[in-house]
Order: sequence, then structure tokens, then C-alpha cells
Amino acid sequence: MHRIADTSKPSYLLCLCLCLFTGALAAQPLGHTLTRLEKPFTPENFVLKDLDGETHELADYRGKVVLVNFWGTWCPPCIEEMPSMERLYQKLSDQPFTVLAINQWETEEHVFPFMGQLEVYPSFPILFDPTSRIAEAFGVKGLPSSFILDPEGRVLYVAQGGRNFDHPEVVKLITELLPASPAP
Repeated sequence: MHRIADTSKPSYLLCLCLCLFTGALAAQPLGHTLTRLEKPFTPENFVLKDLDGETHELADYRGKVVLVNFWGTWCPPCIEEMPSMERLYQKLSDQPFTVLAINQWETEEHVFPFMGQLEVYPSFPILFDPTSRIAEAFGVKGLPSSFILDPEGRVLYVAQGGRNFDHPEVVKLITELLPASPAP
């Protein structure tokens, strides 16, 4: 049995309660709205490992639009939104765009077999934040939480709760953030 969280931490309890609440609402269709921040912020750089043990550094994604998603295997809306993130990732695969899905509190040994049970196996990086340090730095209050970073690395949009990321309005918002291609 894996210990996946320190239940003495208030942030864990808040995330668990929010996830249980939003899980009860999971039968409802996912929303697609994102909230534009009045004061964009640049998150601290981080280095996290993926399922294969490869490291990913946020700074390496400068110049791209990045969807950073915080999730857990025990969170129904997190799982429900995962296929739409994969469709978005594939749709924009030829653009300077990526998805970084950051799992909270769990281990690779727990997440790997779980990934095979998903409707669509994600081809974007699945990263691990076992202590929730990165989530705290982003100000995550519950799962799922998603952040859209512009090519300069600033968080411009946030979404609390499950989203349909391949909705035309979300795709339009992200494509408008993509850096312009240099003229030939």
C-alpha cells in the first residue's frame, strides 16, 4: 500500500474535499471557460521527473504556450478531462504548445498501471510532484487545477475544476497566444 499524502496538511484536506465535491458533479458536462488573471505571474522554475524518469524543466518550455494541469488518479474530474487534453495536444502538435500534467502525491508505481485504464493514453508528459511543492507555488486550491502560460512563461489563465480543453473557444484562446511565425 502506498502512502500518497500527508493528511495532516490543510492543503491536502482542501484538495480532497474539493475533489470529492467536484467528483459528485462529474456526471455534468465539463465546462470550457478559463479565467484571465488581472495580474499575470511568472511561476518559479521547476524540475520534475516523468513516468520514464526523464526530467522536465519548466524553463525549457519558454517560447511555447504551456498548459500546466495538476491532477490525481483519485479525482474523477481530473480523469474526465484527460482525453480532451490529449485531443488538444494532438491538434496543436505542430505548434509551439505543450501540456504538462503534474500528478499530486502519488508515485510512478501507482500511476503507471492506472494510465493503461484511461480512455486515451496521454502522449504528453506526466510529471510527479510528490510533496505538492509545485502545486503550492502555483497557488493550487483543489484538483484539477490548470494554468495557461504564454510563451514568456507568465500564467495568464487559470481553471479550477474539470474542463473540456479541446472546446473551440479554448483552442482559439490558446492559438491566439502562440508566437507569430517569422516571415519567410
